[in-house]
Amino acid sequence: MDWKAVGRLVALALLLTSTACAPMWVTYTPAAAPAPTATALVPAGPTEAVVVSSSPTPEPPLAALVNGQPVYLSDYEREASLSSRGIDPNSAEGQENLARARAWVLNVMIEQVLTEQTAAAEGVVVSDADVDAYVQVMVEENGGDEAYRAKLAEWGETYEDAWKEVRAQLIGMAMAQRVVDRVPTTAEHVHARHILVDNPTEAERILAQLQGGADFAALAQSYSQDTSTRESGGDLGFFPRGILMAPEVEEAAFALQPGQFSGVVSSALGYHVVQVVERDPAGPVSPENLRLMQDRAVQEWVEWLWAQASVERFVETAP
Repeated sequence: MDWKAVGRLVALALLLTSTACAPMWVTYTPAAAPAPTATALVPAGPTEAVVVSSSPTPEPPLAALVNGQPVYLSDYEREASLSSRGIDPNSAEGQENLARARAWVLNVMIEQVLTEQTAAAEGVVVSDADVDAYVQVMVEENGGDEAYRAKLAEWGETYEDAWKEVRAQLIGMAMAQRVVDRVPTTAEHVHARHILVDNPTEAERILAQLQGGADFAALAQSYSQDTSTRESGGDLGFFPRGILMAPEVEEAAFALQPGQFSGVVSSALGYHVVQVVERDPAGPVSPENLRLMQDRAVQEWVEWLWAQASVERFVETAP
């Protein structure tokens, strides 16, 4: 176990998207009401609702207020100082890196508060015993209590600081698992293929040839600029919703029946012609696609946390 990765404050978004499950000794109690689906957690509207305030800093000094809950300036300054070690503040690049590090730290601390608030509302509990067990592993892997506390001191932290940070991380992991568990393991799939070109005129010409009976695979091999699928005749394989890099192509594919062609589909990648080969109304999601769907569900959940939050910031993170 990497002590810095576990003992230090870790970005919640990074922690969530890289954690498929919580440690086996972490338990949580789900809310009594049935859990909504992952997609139902995401409301329409902006992904962040932040009120920037220049009002006088309350006592004790605050870095932020998150739905009325304080993030203390002393905690923020300690974490910001740790995150900026090794950055040269005397250069323009160093100033930019310092500003990014400070902004990152504050966002992490805000997300931790939002996560803990949501966990409390949903009845998710990480017990003191859970935290103690996790910390004990860290203590043992760092040569015992004295050596562990010495390492903490090097970082300007107390044992109590580290304990609280571990607790916050375990809550984040438990909440991530809660979201991941809602992602279905079976879903509607389509088997599609596409041809990608860089201008609409060429795409229209290719579509006309297809409608005239030309072979899709042969045209893809001759003209498609998607090097990952060109040799296979543009074959995208079977996929569920929420997987493709170009959502416009995915939307077009799910609107087609086997054998049908789309019109010219514009995306950030270029111009596509899509054909559906076959459909499966309830196919198993592959492990790779399941992980992508889980990562996306967690990211959407994090965006939801920000969308419903009221945040006041009392520190300037710009250089």
